Amino acid sequence: MTDFRQQALDYHQFPTPGKISVELTTSAETSLDLSLAYSPGVAEPVRAIAENPDDVYKYTGKGNCVAVITNGTAILGLGNLGGMASKPVMEGKALLFKRFANINSFDIEVKHKTVEEFVNTVANIADSFGGINLEDIKAPECFAIEKALIERCKIPVFHDDQHGTAIVTAAAMLNALEIQGKNIKHANIVCMGAGAAAIACMELLLKCGAQREKIYMLDTKGVIHTRRDDLNEYKRLFANNTDKRTLEDVIDGADVFIGVSGPNVLSVENVKLMADNPIIFACSNPDPEIKPELALSARDDLIIATGRSDYPNQVNNVLCFPFIFRGALDVRARRINDEMKVAAVHAIRELAKEPVLQEVLDASCETSLTFGKGYIIPKPMDPRLCGRVAYAVAKAAVDSGVAALELPENYMA
Repeated sequence: MTDFRQQALDYHQFPTPGKISVELTTSAETSLDLSLAYSPGVAEPVRAIAENPDDVYKYTGKGNCVAVITNGTAILGLGNLGGMASKPVMEGKALLFKRFANINSFDIEVKHKTVEEFVNTVANIADSFGGINLEDIKAPECFAIEKALIERCKIPVFHDDQHGTAIVTAAAMLNALEIQGKNIKHANIVCMGAGAAAIACMELLLKCGAQREKIYMLDTKGVIHTRRDDLNEYKRLFANNTDKRTLEDVIDGADVFIGVSGPNVLSVENVKLMADNPIIFACSNPDPEIKPELALSARDDLIIATGRSDYPNQVNNVLCFPFIFRGALDVRARRINDEMKVAAVHAIRELAKEPVLQEVLDASCETSLTFGKGYIIPKPMDPRLCGRVAYAVAKAAVDSGVAALELPENYMA
């Protein structure tokens, strides 16, 4: 572990501190180049944009640029450590945008005293970008922040901790249910955790067919039920009319356990209480709610996924967010709506059923992967993800009426 820590620190420090830089996209070698790039030539696109604001997409990089914005109040699983501590994570998101979807991005860490102040700051700079990826903002403030920014901004705003997690979780879950011979409409679901990711995951599963009365959500005080008087407006959406109060109560006979909470909260005894052919998504990072080897020692009929790359079935947001934005930017979507999210879910889940490319096996250090209990979702290095997900999202944006452009001919062919 010490060696890995030093490797991580060296990776971020050498050969140059940080993970991103700015590159030039056009020539700047001659006097003529400079006169075109700046004065006097730059005046021409200025005049064109002043006359037709949409020309900003023609003459600047706005249309392929995303701002990755945080206040550092919920960094990974490390908590509220502030904006500067969050900067490596935000640079990491920018790296992933560029690596997987060729989208330029800038990380922005905001200091603020109130939600309104944060919203005003972001809204006032939003027009500089083609989209905004909100990141590592704690609940429940993140809900109010995203809602306000969606209302105020003319570009797509997407809180990845909520919706990216939900999309990848839903894609993997639908495949796991299919493999286990279960129907999402009949599945009893236990969700350990009631923060941003948990609520977004459950909301999207509802849109995919889950039944609200079959969802049991737990926070640090136990089951969220209708007789509790300490629930915020977001938790109240999942208050179940039940006499069950503990994890032991709700896990008995459950088909699905989804953990977005903390390490080691699911015991072997809990696993043994679940229904036949259960599904466990233990997604707390870096330490899951139960280690896969422990869960599999309890029973051999389950499917288990985690958020870690060193176990099979990694539920990883990188399968989603770069390509969601790729599709949204390419048709100039005003927002990322439910239709686009569901389209992404199905694009991701269907790719897992196709033969795995050799280059993906090599990058994943695998000899073979076949759709089944140990492979329910594509690997992040699958080059087909960008085309499949971006196309599905772009088409859904056009079909649902939130796109300013039509789908380009032969898009992502």
